[in-house]
Amino acid sequence: MTYLFNGFRTLTTAILLISAMSTNAYAMPKGDTSKGEIKTPSCRFCHGSNGIAPQPSYPNLAGQQQQYLYDAMLAYTNDMRIGPMATMMKGQLQNLNTQDLADIAAYYSAMK
Repeated sequence: MTYLFNGFRTLTTAILLISAMSTNAYAMPKGDTSKGEIKTPSCRFCHGSNGIAPQPSYPNLAGQQQQYLYDAMLAYTNDMRIGPMATMMKGQLQNLNTQDLADIAAYYSAMK
């Protein structure tokens, strides 16, 4: 019985530790919408000034989930997204830090 309890305790501790590490390892900084607006001039050419893309080949960003936008931009910068636009997106994002990405994500997610 003690063996089962110790095993359960070890498993529970491991799960809690992994959960804590995974949620904090890629935690998104708090985004600032007003700063995000200032950081989006090149985004507007493809994604529109109102977050609605003028061409169907580009995604609309207005109203998207903030975390999704942040994760997507981070994935482009880390070569985790591939496809015809991945290289172009990486080039657009290469000089931005994680705070910049969070600000941009906050800006577009606040659009309705």
